[in-house]
Amino acid sequence: MASDLGRRSRGLGHNLQEPLEKERLLTSVNSYGSQDGGYHVAQGLQTSQEEVLRRRLKYFFMSPCDKFRAKGRKPYKLVIQVIKILIVTIQLILFGLSNQMVVTFKEENTVAFRHLFLKDYTDGSDDTYAVYTQSDFYDHIYYAVDQFLVLPNETIGRYAYVHALGKNQSALVLCQRYYRKGSIDPANDTFNIDPEVIEDCVGVDLMEPVPSFRDDNAYRNYKNFTLKFHKLINVTIQFKLKAINIQTIINNEIPDCYTFAITITFDNKAHSGQVKVQLDNEAVIKQCKDPSVYGHGKNYSRLLFDILVIIVCILSFALCSRSIFRGLRLQHEFANFFQAHYRQGVSLWERMEFINGWYLLLIISDILTVTGTVMKIGIESKNLASYDVCSILLGTSTLLVWVGVIRYLSFFQKYNILIVTMRVALPNVIRFCCCVAVIYLGYCFCGWIVLGPYHVKFRSLSMVSECLFSLINGDDMFATFSEMQQNNYLVWLFSQVYLYTFISLFIYMVLSLFIALITGSYETIKHQNTGNKQVTALYTFIAECKDSPNSGKFRGTGSSACSLFCCCCCSKRLSVVEEEDDLVVN
Repeated sequence: MASDLGRRSRGLGHNLQEPLEKERLLTSVNSYGSQDGGYHVAQGLQTSQEEVLRRRLKYFFMSPCDKFRAKGRKPYKLVIQVIKILIVTIQLILFGLSNQMVVTFKEENTVAFRHLFLKDYTDGSDDTYAVYTQSDFYDHIYYAVDQFLVLPNETIGRYAYVHALGKNQSALVLCQRYYRKGSIDPANDTFNIDPEVIEDCVGVDLMEPVPSFRDDNAYRNYKNFTLKFHKLINVTIQFKLKAINIQTIINNEIPDCYTFAITITFDNKAHSGQVKVQLDNEAVIKQCKDPSVYGHGKNYSRLLFDILVIIVCILSFALCSRSIFRGLRLQHEFANFFQAHYRQGVSLWERMEFINGWYLLLIISDILTVTGTVMKIGIESKNLASYDVCSILLGTSTLLVWVGVIRYLSFFQKYNILIVTMRVALPNVIRFCCCVAVIYLGYCFCGWIVLGPYHVKFRSLSMVSECLFSLINGDDMFATFSEMQQNNYLVWLFSQVYLYTFISLFIYMVLSLFIALITGSYETIKHQNTGNKQVTALYTFIAECKDSPNSGKFRGTGSSACSLFCCCCCSKRLSVVEEEDDLVVN
């Protein structure tokens, strides 16, 4: 009799069983979803549990609007994400303006230093700026040192010297590095070199603009500094200057104090007759002593705004983590139920349906935002100077936050085409890219080895990859062909074959097949929407629940009472229920 009743109760449309079903739905099921798969229950109670599980699963995969209609639950995560998008974007814009001023100030000072300390320097000549004669070599060294000594009277900017630099304890250090022993005789095709490197330095003190000659190498006249050209590796001029970036006042920020470490290098390691000259500038930012801006007191508005961002991100992190935890718990209950009642396991892909990837994306963005905001607070309080690291953290977090908006658009079928197409096409695209990467890397290595000495776009592996990727997208093709040097006919002929085969292969075949894979995935989705849709066992199980969100039946559907804090209580309750169920069966 009980088995017949169980078979009849499986149909949701049987009116004779509606009073019994309603009575069972209104009863609390505290031990549901956590029982051992080997126990036996009454058929009627089994049907009631199955219906409750269907409703819980259907409710779990509902959109925020449907959940509101089903239970009246407010979409807190949606509201939090909208607020987070606004405040994180505003925070990024404010920090971006500050970071832009920092980078601009450093770049403008670097350009100014090149014009001040490099003789006859012109903009855009960094790759070709060099000296070719010994007299020019000395003139450029003397010019840089003399300009440094008279800097306060020459420059428009406000700079200050930094004393006690290097081991000579001087404001400027002039060093040459050369081999211990070097004898090169091209006429006889002989050489004798001791590769040990010797460094010889001269310090220039600001107390004496033209220091008198001394026997001590650390303080001798820099104009008596003799260069050993036959074994010279390089010559460096190192000094430091201080400056203050006052343009930050525009953004109501305290000005930063900078220390610029400037190095002028004369590179002669190739001994090719061309000594390339370059100026490098490294900036260190620190807090100024006793800052005072007239008419501006301490402003804590940015600090309060950053604290608000941290609080919102913590709330978002908590809500998303809770949703993932609930999904994992429901996954465990569904797997146990299927194993106990249908003797059927749940596949990995069906288990992954319970783990919402968008929540993981939002959790990562929350962690990056909180970390970047803490660094931003340290930067604005002048305790940190990691502008680049902070900008990467905040920029990446903002990107993830905006990408996370697609989750809410995916609940609408007409806006879901991008996500569904990417999900279907991604496995095939990854496999296709793995095959293409092998050919692409082969072309990269070949181009770097063969064409690198003759073409500026093939000088390094990264430059080769950038050039080839541009060619795939049809960019800069003629320039790549025309910039190839023709002084070696064999290499030039090889370059023509190399470029033509690469462009033909990747544009006409690889790129077309790549687009065809995505187009095929889109066509597959269209056919599924017309009725050939493949449904997993999970969604087939959920589809048997015909209750609409407005039916009111979801308001009595709650999650399992078991949690991490009451596992012991639940286990005892389960044992009691099992004993009662055995009595009912017997």
